[in-house]
Amino acid sequence: MTNPRYAFRSAVDRLPPMAGDIVPIEIGLTDGDLVTLWAPRWREGDDEWEAFLGHEEDLYGFSSVAELAAFIRTDSDNDLVEHPAWAVVSGLSAAELEPEENFTFDFVGVPELAAGDPEALAVSELEDTLNMARNIGEVCELDAVIRFFSGHPVLGALATGAGTFEGREGLELWDQVGAAIVKDWDAVLDAIDKVVTSPKVDAAAVAVAEAELLAAAENTVDADDVAEEGEDEEFDEDDLDEEEDEVETFWGEVGVDPIRIITSAETFYTLRCYMGDQAIFLGKDGLITVFRSERALARYLADNHEHDLSQVSTYGEIQNAAVDGSLEIEVTDENVYVLPGIADDLAQGPDVVDAEQLELAVELFTDAADFADDDSTEEALSASNELGWYVSYLLNPDPSRMAPSAPFTKESEAWRELEREFEARLRSE
Repeated sequence: MTNPRYAFRSAVDRLPPMAGDIVPIEIGLTDGDLVTLWAPRWREGDDEWEAFLGHEEDLYGFSSVAELAAFIRTDSDNDLVEHPAWAVVSGLSAAELEPEENFTFDFVGVPELAAGDPEALAVSELEDTLNMARNIGEVCELDAVIRFFSGHPVLGALATGAGTFEGREGLELWDQVGAAIVKDWDAVLDAIDKVVTSPKVDAAAVAVAEAELLAAAENTVDADDVAEEGEDEEFDEDDLDEEEDEVETFWGEVGVDPIRIITSAETFYTLRCYMGDQAIFLGKDGLITVFRSERALARYLADNHEHDLSQVSTYGEIQNAAVDGSLEIEVTDENVYVLPGIADDLAQGPDVVDAEQLELAVELFTDAADFADDDSTEEALSASNELGWYVSYLLNPDPSRMAPSAPFTKESEAWRELEREFEARLRSE
């Protein structure tokens, strides 16, 4: 066991959070709540890995975000330093290391959750907490944790949602989940308690991080004060409701967008998100999996498939919604890409081109090329090329620039070639 913080995962048996990322999490243990870092599954060559902040036999946990921030800024001897995102996370402000609400896992509270009613929120929280315990058990090779999950297959029912526990048979199943936890959860908690340690942290670095957190809190208060002062201003209630709806949409919460692509032959639906500046589509090996209807896409998401988007942190929420039938494929206007007609408009001249439609198409083409690690699209749109200069003129207007002159045959044909290359990346299901 040369590196106990890492666990090799050869099978895609679950759908953990975002590959290539490091996530601050909070775990509730016997001695209190601690914060640490979790590196969800990521790929190196043909292998997939998962890790936590720690070293040798220890998983590191800290009683405050300030201590976590101080540690990662001053320590270079831990199991995450070679992770692809370490340079990014070690440069974050202390406030950015605050675990989000959906990344807090109360291991101590598991029996209480299981003893309550199988309401949707309780079932979801219990599933998430158990999954994180299993992650720690696998990564740290904790026999008690591994035995707990292998010995109680009934726990897998949690993934199907609260609907599974409705009615007489459902409540009996919920009781079985509770019985498994009553019987063996203490051993799981003890095993995790023993592997978590809190290393010493440089006091000066902690003070700096605490000052950052205080400043961030004051800025938040100031922003709230400004908002309160503006409460007397008149707002269009319909506009306000629309803004709130945008914030509260399921797709906004999971950070993934359904998109609609209209080609000359078909209309397709798929999903895309961004990890930093990198676009990730529903697909793999540079090919984008697309569907001819929202319903077909939703059906596909309900099953287990191997694709790059399954590595995104919130993909499990998407699949759960697809499984229980609550998933709605909602495409917003900014995610509708209409490709027909652009080449013809380019051929006629700048005054005819719909710049908004063109900009969206450029975004789609470049995202797809990035997903395939192909530089040819970027080169074709470079300002040093005729098409790139033409597109730049349309999307970045400058009165001092001379308008491109006709004919625009070469530019139009170059665009058609980009369109053909993009469509070749689509794999219809």
